[in-house]
Amino acid sequence: MNQFSLAVSRGIARVTETALGPYQTAVVRIGFSATWLLFLLRELPHRRELYGPDGPWSWDLAQQLVASNGSFTTLMWSDGRIWFEIVYALAVLSSALLMLGWRTRTMSVLFMVGVLSLQNRSVFMGDGGDNVLHLMSIYLVFTRCAQVWSLDARRAARDRAARARGERVTDRTGPALWGVLGFVLVAITLAGRMESDRLIPALLWTVWVVQALWWLVGRRAGTGEPRILLDVVANIVHNGALLVIMAEACLIYATAGWYKIQGSRWQDGTAVYYPLHLEYFSPWPALADLLSASGTMVMLVTYGTVLVQVAFPFTLFNRRVKNVLLAVMMTEHAVIAVVLGLPFFSLAMIAADAVFLPTGFLRRLGGRAARARDRLPRRGGRVPLPGQRAPESAEATHVGFGA
Repeated sequence: MNQFSLAVSRGIARVTETALGPYQTAVVRIGFSATWLLFLLRELPHRRELYGPDGPWSWDLAQQLVASNGSFTTLMWSDGRIWFEIVYALAVLSSALLMLGWRTRTMSVLFMVGVLSLQNRSVFMGDGGDNVLHLMSIYLVFTRCAQVWSLDARRAARDRAARARGERVTDRTGPALWGVLGFVLVAITLAGRMESDRLIPALLWTVWVVQALWWLVGRRAGTGEPRILLDVVANIVHNGALLVIMAEACLIYATAGWYKIQGSRWQDGTAVYYPLHLEYFSPWPALADLLSASGTMVMLVTYGTVLVQVAFPFTLFNRRVKNVLLAVMMTEHAVIAVVLGLPFFSLAMIAADAVFLPTGFLRRLGGRAARARDRLPRRGGRVPLPGQRAPESAEATHVGFGA
């Protein structure tokens, strides 16, 4: 009984004192922001037809749908061309800055707003990867995903070094960014632009208020009990969001696998064979013909896909088997990206799978990237990016204004 109580207390301490999975959440942040950024850049010439005023899904139709389902999109605030260009440009900018990890807390919120605004404006655009990106953009808001591999982590390391030398550290960018976004939030709320949806506006206001509270506590209480309490709450929220991301990935594979088992097309192999001969899914016809020419290959791909998807959630209890199936699934998504011409769906799924990557592998990967970066010619001094190991305390993760 004492051992059980000790194990429970250790588990509670770990969940409350540490933001778990710093490397995994960093990879998820980089993966999804890069996926959305690349998609927006690829569709830049066609943006008005996909999500703007020139699309077949008109502004009036979108307005009727949003009014019926209460979804959130800033593109319904105005049907002007200029407003659409502003929203699209902000979506591109927030994706790039979130990928780099600059003012990550603020950029994660703006990233979510950009994803929801564009996707809810034209719900019939995209593929299954859009649904995953839609959900993950909301989950990322609750994570402390800038602990490593981010400009925020570098800034936090530089600030700690300055404090250790007895220097005073002042952040002017964070409060200025908070003030500007607060003014915008107040203005659009008073204008009645967020009446259709309640969840997202409440989340925006909550994050904005928490940012101010965090800054005030850090400025007045330093490392005292109020700051410790906020760190505990932030760690609990982060770990809960990380658990939801993992559960979401398992749910996607489990439901996909079990539905495939019930479908006759997956039982006789035609679910793999026919898409390879559709023009829409055949960017490389010769490669598709080569793969579909062998009945054995089609059978292995068909049953292998179902087996891996059904089995993966159960392999989480065995690290070695999980890592093998994880490599298989990522390889399968890479093949889908090339053979079926679905790069962004594959990138989204690979980013979701990355939450299960082992920490040792990610640390080695970060070390190699750091060594490759150090070989590049550079000017002036540089504070090393803390990507080799996770911060030992929550204070190392700058979660104040925009971090």
